[in-house]
Amino acid sequence: MVKHFTIAIDGPAGSGKSTVAKMVARELGFLYMDTGAMYRTVAYFCRKHQIDWTDEAKVVAALPKLQMNVQLLDGKQHIFLEGEDVTDLVRTPEIGKGASSVGTFLPVRECMVRLQQSLAADVSVVMDGRDIGTKVLPDAPLKIYLDAGVEERARRRMGELAERGETADFAEICQQIRQRDEQDMHRTHSPLVQAEDAVFLDSTSMTAEEVAQRIIALAKERME
Repeated sequence: MVKHFTIAIDGPAGSGKSTVAKMVARELGFLYMDTGAMYRTVAYFCRKHQIDWTDEAKVVAALPKLQMNVQLLDGKQHIFLEGEDVTDLVRTPEIGKGASSVGTFLPVRECMVRLQQSLAADVSVVMDGRDIGTKVLPDAPLKIYLDAGVEERARRRMGELAERGETADFAEICQQIRQRDEQDMHRTHSPLVQAEDAVFLDSTSMTAEEVAQRIIALAKERME
């Protein structure tokens, strides 16, 4: 068995990456890292300080003031912005839209990638995002590209919001997902694409548990 193993999970918004990655990490005893939350934190920082997150010059100019700290507490990732735990605060559709915007800026991506790579340097991790297998962890021994139909992803997002006591319009959520897919897949820097050596999984008709068990089985095969 190898001592240090990394699993990269990429895919579009709402495909179930975070849910599945957490299950896989928990069963394998790995650390889970949600890279999307880091970009969401940059967007949250912009909103908090009234910075237009579509203005690259202004966002990049503010990066030196970004006081973001990622801590792994009891095996779970928590993100602190200026000393405040914003782990849950960044999980809104609005901030998700902002994350997709700031994620198109190369200096932002370079900053986040350096942080992600440093966190994964010495521990076994499951990391999910949109450019993990292609950019952040290109040498990961197991790469997964997880996808699902737009309507199924929208239903999942509605469920997440409902759990937090929030309501949303289904058609609007579908449209937001399509717009984010368009942004993520056609951005200039590190667009969302399936790595050549990634295993493709369509989770539309699969439960999160089924997807997680498939990934766990693949990981165990490659760790032998």
